[in-house]
Amino acid sequence: MKMPAVRYQSGEMVMGRWPGSSLYYEVKVLGFDAESSLYTVIYKDGTELELKEPDIKPASGFQTRPRSRSRSPGRRRSRSRSPARTTRRTSSRTAAAIITDAAVPSHRDTRLKDSLEVRLSPLKQTKAAVNNGNNKHAKKEENNTASNKGEATAEAGPDKGQCRYNLRRRKDDADAKPAAAKPEQLVEEDAKPAAAPGAPTTTPLDFGGKIGAFFWLLFLPSWVFFLVLQVNQEDPSLTNSPPLLPPPGAFWDAQAFGLVVLWIVFQAVLYTLPVGKLSEGMPLRSGERLKYRTNGFFAISVSALAIAAAAHQGVDITYIHSHFLQLTAAAFLVSVLLSVYLYVRSQYAASEQLALGGSSGNLLYDFFKGHELNPRIREFDLKFFCEMRPGLIGWCLINFAMALAEMKQQGLDAPSYSMLLVNLFQLLYVVDGLWNEEAILTTMDLMHDGFGFMLAFGDLVWVPFTYTLQAYYLVRHPVPLSPPAAAAIIALKLVGFYIFRKSNSEKNAFRRNPSDPKLSHLQSIPTATGKSLLVSGWWGVVRHPNYLGDLLMALAWSLPCGFSHLLPWYYMIYFVILLVHRDARDMSECRRKYGSVWDEYCRTVPYRIIPGVY
Repeated sequence: MKMPAVRYQSGEMVMGRWPGSSLYYEVKVLGFDAESSLYTVIYKDGTELELKEPDIKPASGFQTRPRSRSRSPGRRRSRSRSPARTTRRTSSRTAAAIITDAAVPSHRDTRLKDSLEVRLSPLKQTKAAVNNGNNKHAKKEENNTASNKGEATAEAGPDKGQCRYNLRRRKDDADAKPAAAKPEQLVEEDAKPAAAPGAPTTTPLDFGGKIGAFFWLLFLPSWVFFLVLQVNQEDPSLTNSPPLLPPPGAFWDAQAFGLVVLWIVFQAVLYTLPVGKLSEGMPLRSGERLKYRTNGFFAISVSALAIAAAAHQGVDITYIHSHFLQLTAAAFLVSVLLSVYLYVRSQYAASEQLALGGSSGNLLYDFFKGHELNPRIREFDLKFFCEMRPGLIGWCLINFAMALAEMKQQGLDAPSYSMLLVNLFQLLYVVDGLWNEEAILTTMDLMHDGFGFMLAFGDLVWVPFTYTLQAYYLVRHPVPLSPPAAAAIIALKLVGFYIFRKSNSEKNAFRRNPSDPKLSHLQSIPTATGKSLLVSGWWGVVRHPNYLGDLLMALAWSLPCGFSHLLPWYYMIYFVILLVHRDARDMSECRRKYGSVWDEYCRTVPYRIIPGVY
């Protein structure tokens, strides 16, 4: 195979086009990747980009614009800098969101009063922006926290409310004034705006790469079945030997499978009804905005009425408790069949419809991570539906069944205080998520992650059959709870819920419209990506205030189960490990993405999750 010719050599000084603009800057060639046919270049401020050959030209043929002594008041002097602000190695093909027109600030020189305004056009994204990874249920927490990143970002808006930096935004192209030329800035005459360099087909592999994907495909289902078998023991202590594996026939029940399928179909029907708001998603790499029917609160309301009617007609809801293992196996089988369908259909999807994080070329990894970004059957969005409907609403149904089973087994006229608190706390969590369902459209799951086994298994199995362990535990192991203790736990829950909801509301509103007058009190630090980092409100207290609220709520879910066994504390322990791991990943990704601005952000908001502690 003939290797492509290398026109520019390492160490050569050439002119490189700044992505999305017609401006060229002097750069040094660092190397050439024969596989991608891209040159790695470095600008004078240390920014490294990968450029196509058409975006690089010899220094000859360029003119240096002399500095004019008579400038209009609107054209102030700007010191020599390339528009990039970060020092990380990045790709001209990489962007975490659609980049808007912005004057990119310089914060290294406090004497610099203005920055060059550069027109940045939408770039194709290659990096699954700071994500949120997890085995779904890392994933589900990312959805419900709606954080998807360790920081709150938004497209850059007016300078009001921003601290230290001034990021100006042009009203429109017609009103835009030409920027003052820099002495060292070389501009090609009659240059036309360039299209974004070609996007790569994938991003760095998560979860241990191809070997890791194989491990998680085996481990996650095994772990769920272990928990389900263990919690059903007379003594569910984790120090005991693992429960004996039942015969294969014990996992299968045709009626259980039919009920799982019926439940999913029922939720699908509610989703398709022309009730509720049609919400617009965030821009995709192509610039397209998909529309979603956000009627989750309607769905859970109708579901509650249907379940109440079934119970009134004598339907034994405690069947869910007595056949929990078979229902888990049925949901697992459905998630596998769905994942196979998703992978097969993704082979026929257009390239712009694929998820960058699930396009490694390895079958197992792409099957696990998700190959297609937003698989749809006509207007029915499979990923959005599974994220918020059958699993989340099913979580509440299972908890309700456990409360009835506790009354039946313990001979109670009403559920115990412990069971009531677990049911009410988790019901509030789910109802809040469905009431604010539109917020999930700004999450990494919807915007960047493909829909494959990880999300399908997490939505349909992990969430409903592991997040209900506290209620399942209390059926056979009741925990007496005094009124003062119950009141203290309720207070903890409310504090956590307030922090969680308030911080997420700030972030989601800022992401959607940073120019909203209601957000004028919020301060932010602009970045070279066109986004800004919130550094006030709850996001000025810690970098992940929604994680803090989530942790307090998780603690309130576990306290009603007492301290006799570790198993009902599984969610709390898992969640702490998950959030610490995600925070570490966020730090690494954000430092690469935002460069020195991220260091400034960390100095401004020093604590990650717990103020004064961590």
